[in-house]
Amino acid sequence: MFNNLEFLSNPPTKQEFAVTFRLASRISFWVQLALGSVSGIALLLACFSRNITTQTNNAGIGFSILLAIVGILLLCFRVYWAWRYRRLAKLLQAPSYQNQPKKEHVIQNLRIGLIVSLLGLLIAFIASEGTVAVILGKALAQPQGVAVYQPENVIRSLDVFVMLANVNMIGAHFFGGVTSLSLLYWVED
Repeated sequence: MFNNLEFLSNPPTKQEFAVTFRLASRISFWVQLALGSVSGIALLLACFSRNITTQTNNAGIGFSILLAIVGILLLCFRVYWAWRYRRLAKLLQAPSYQNQPKKEHVIQNLRIGLIVSLLGLLIAFIASEGTVAVILGKALAQPQGVAVYQPENVIRSLDVFVMLANVNMIGAHFFGGVTSLSLLYWVED
């Protein structure tokens, strides 16, 4: 079994790294784009499903929406960064050594991607925790089997859409972070 993992312990050649970098960046780009799109659509549905006439006085869900918007913006940057990884991988495969980026430049780009993913992961996690706390509070405030007459205790679709957006952002930022971390680990050996 350890013989199968031996190739990971050896430093990769520039060509091996470029092929792996290009494949990983392509997969990362599409996974993050898909999860980010689901998050964006869920967040838009949450924003447009708010009933303006209903006063809920719930700051928790508003804060979660704000953090979700920040997380989406970070995810947009991260999707752009994954696209940039693809361009960087193409440059690494260029036949001319003059056009190829230096190892330090590649490492710096991977670190920036990792930092943005970790920051987005933290923000999406805090937003998810806030949304779960609001949903749990509303669920516990409802007596079981009795009609609810207080609108602030009703679990609305807004709450569920915000939770869906935040969970998908966690997945997207996690996937981007794992991609950057694994490539960074491999190139620094």
